[in-house]
Formats: sequence, C-alpha cells, structure tokens
Amino acid sequence: MLKSQSLDSKTRAWSFRSLAQQRAHRAVAVGLVLAVGLAFSAGTGGHMQSFLAKLGGMGGAAAAAKADIPSMVTASGKVAPAQESWELATFGAGCFWGTEAFFRRDFSRDHPGSIKSTAVGFMGPPGSMENPSYHQVCSGSTGHVEVLHMAFDPAKVDYETMCRFFFTFHDPTTKDRQGNDRGTQYASVIFAHSDAQSETAKRVRSELQDAVSAKKVKAFQTDTVHTAILPATTFYPAEAEHQQYLENNPRGYCNHGIRFSWNSL
Repeated sequence: MLKSQSLDSKTRAWSFRSLAQQRAHRAVAVGLVLAVGLAFSAGTGGHMQSFLAKLGGMGGAAAAAKADIPSMVTASGKVAPAQESWELATFGAGCFWGTEAFFRRDFSRDHPGSIKSTAVGFMGPPGSMENPSYHQVCSGSTGHVEVLHMAFDPAKVDYETMCRFFFTFHDPTTKDRQGNDRGTQYASVIFAHSDAQSETAKRVRSELQDAVSAKKVKAFQTDTVHTAILPATTFYPAEAEHQQYLENNPRGYCNHGIRFSWNSL
C-alpha cells in the first residue's frame, strides 16, 4: 500500500487525497479478478452470472440500500456507550467499508434486530498512537487495523454466529492483504472483548482451518488461516465520511464477497 515514509510531502498529500478515488477505480478490476478466480476454483464454470449475483459485493453493490441501524458515533465524534444488556464485537477484515456493509446488510438481514449500532475505525496494540487519522493508519506506520466496531444484542444472536459470518466474506488466508489492499492495516483480526469471546473465536478459527486443510473450502488463496485473535484495546472512530460509506456511496470500492457457506461443509 502507501509507503508514506518514502514520499515527499507533496506526493504524500496527493496520495492520501486520492485514496478513495484509487479504490473506486480499482474496484471493477479487482472484482473481475476475484470473481473469475473464485468461480473456477469453486467449479461454477459457465454459471458466472449467478455466481456474480451471489458475490453481490463488487463495486459497492453490497450496500445499495440504507440499513436501519444507528451509528455509534455521536455528532461530536465520540463513541456512544452501549446499553448494559448489549455486548461489543470488533472485526478487521480488510477495508472497513466492505466489512461494515456486509454486517449491516447481509448479517442484519438474516438476524434482524441483532446489531444495535456500528462504527468503523481503528484498533491497535497497547500503547499505540491515540486518535489516529485515516491518513496516518493508511501509511501502515501506526500499527492500527481498520475495523468494524459493533454493539449487538446477545438475546437475538450469539457471538459464534457473528464469528462464523466474519470468515465467509473475506479471505483470512492472505496475511495483511485483502485483494489489492496490502498492509498491516488490512489484517484479518478478531478483537475479543472477553475471555469467552476469545475462546469462541479460536474455536471457530480452528474449525475453519480444518475445513481449509481438508479442501472443503476452495475459495481462499492459500491453505493457512492467518486471522489473529487479540484482546480488544481502545477503539478510535474514523472520520465521519467513512461511516456507512457504501450506503452513502453505493458504487464505492468494495472487494468483499461471500466465499463459502458453513452449511455446505
């Protein structure tokens, strides 16, 4: 991705300003490459049209409709506290625009009322920079990951179901990369908010690794699941223009797509 350390200030400024445009311009090419590769690896052959419809996320189509889920971020840019009966979940699956879109649209469609609020932003290791900007995180120098941070109602959906869905729409076998997006900020990560969440995430990851090793999942690029499972740290919300980005920009960049179904394993 962007290597700001090697760019002069003028070039760096242009690179950051044009990042969203670069992502939008790459969307069609990335989508076609991913769709073709997945179609043939999954044995879809001549059924490309139906396969593309199943992917649904290419070029921002994943979030054409507004989801009836409020933002966690207040007008002042702060994160609103969750209700006592709710729990938090934080996932990094590459560009947070697509991660947010798939949870707000697809997951909420299958589990209505389960997600209570969302925000995209950044989470990093203990001691990392406070309140990093999108541009700083995109430099790859802060150690933060682009994440979706959610409040959910455990009476309506369990955390294991969320973890299982998380693994279906991105490639956890490409370390620090999703499609054309490369860098530690695009790592596949589950930030656990409790020991119980950590244990659940590790169990689901192990099940997925077994399925990949047994060739039951053929839509990933490699045979090793690299998803990290780490204790949650401070969540820093991204700037307002990144919140619900694909709902506000339906043709925006998105390289996510449903790759497999747990029910078929």
